[in-house]
Amino acid sequence: MPHDGGTQLVQRGASRVRELVARKDWRGLRGFLSSFPPPDIAEILAELPEEEMVIAFRLLPRKLAADVFAELDVEKEEALLERLRDRKLLQVLLELPPDERTDLLEELPGRLTQKLLNILPPAERREALELLGYPENSVGRLMTPDYVALKPYWTIEVALEHIRRFGRDAETVNMVYVVDEKWHLLDDIPLRRVILAPPETDVATIMDHHFVAVEAHADQEEAIRLMEKYDLIALPVVDRDGVLLGIVTVDDILDVLEEEFTEDVQKGASVVPLGTSYTAASTFVLFRKRVVWLLLLALAGFLSGSVISAFEEVLGKVIALAAFIPVLIDTGGNTGTQSATLIIRAIATGELTLRRWLSVVTKESAVGILLGTALGSVLYLWSYVWKGDPRVSVAVGLAVVFIVLFANLVGSLLPILLTKLRLDPAVVSSPLITTVMDVTGLLIYFGIATAILS
Repeated sequence: MPHDGGTQLVQRGASRVRELVARKDWRGLRGFLSSFPPPDIAEILAELPEEEMVIAFRLLPRKLAADVFAELDVEKEEALLERLRDRKLLQVLLELPPDERTDLLEELPGRLTQKLLNILPPAERREALELLGYPENSVGRLMTPDYVALKPYWTIEVALEHIRRFGRDAETVNMVYVVDEKWHLLDDIPLRRVILAPPETDVATIMDHHFVAVEAHADQEEAIRLMEKYDLIALPVVDRDGVLLGIVTVDDILDVLEEEFTEDVQKGASVVPLGTSYTAASTFVLFRKRVVWLLLLALAGFLSGSVISAFEEVLGKVIALAAFIPVLIDTGGNTGTQSATLIIRAIATGELTLRRWLSVVTKESAVGILLGTALGSVLYLWSYVWKGDPRVSVAVGLAVVFIVLFANLVGSLLPILLTKLRLDPAVVSSPLITTVMDVTGLLIYFGIATAILS
């Protein structure tokens, strides 16, 4: 049959389909539609009443049905999704290419998206969530659609029967969720409250409308914060319209916390995060993840040598100054690492916000002066007893005060600055702080020594 794709062909095709449906000639209808290419079939189906469109679509072979489905506009797709049974829906979805499946899920209302995610196998569901536009570290990547939902007008008896029927496959039944006809989240209810309620009462009578939910595009850390604040074992995930898409359970959050802690520890040691377990990482992967930072730190170490070379004349006059270089740069590195660790942890737990940076400067300046004075006094006395040169002792004592103060400020402000720039503050690692303070500490030390000795 020639396929001109014109309006007349579509109208004749639609008339023929209606005729075959009226005669219940299913074999003839299947053969007739299969003789057209997918775009023409889509146009023919679009001309049919909704009920006949669904009947015709159900008769299409699986691969052809997926191709035709991809050609329909969103309104017709919604109509089909509302009327098709899960088995046929699953066949169509699995035949769709991942990108077309993602486009479909993004265009549909949240309640239909949730319905489709529910029937996808776990592997395809994870793939769909990854492609749905949810950022890599968003709540949408964590959520599961395996939960139990109730309607407010159901009796407790009906609700319990529903829980018995579908709770076996749910991620958790400790908490059940109440939704309206369009799947908007209305409430979350502990299972205990449902069990203890009189069987003849409605679900609405045990609702308090007090619930906590998180938007699917929110960062995983927001879910962690909410679950920690409200002591939740499961957190409902909604779209921008309040439609329930899934839930995040406490075991998912614990997995995220473990991954983030592992990454922070690795970054803190100047190792690019492995992205896998140590035992699963090959020798080459371990080499590649470590060599970059080691090369950068090694090159940065040459700056320390350059500083020492620049002050050879001062060292030549008072060779005793060289004896205190290791303790001074170690003190600066240790101080900066302490400060950075405290600030990074305070930011991670939400205890410290970026708006409070001025209070951080004030507090760490005071702490730095106190620490510098204490350490400077000890090193002043020790250097005088050891070398007996008051000029060297004064240079060492003053240098420690300024090095500790500067290290304290650098260690506290760098994580805040990186967070402000939307970078991970964990990269302010111990080796990096130590390397920075090696250079700046030497500059401070030799600058003070030069001023005193001259």
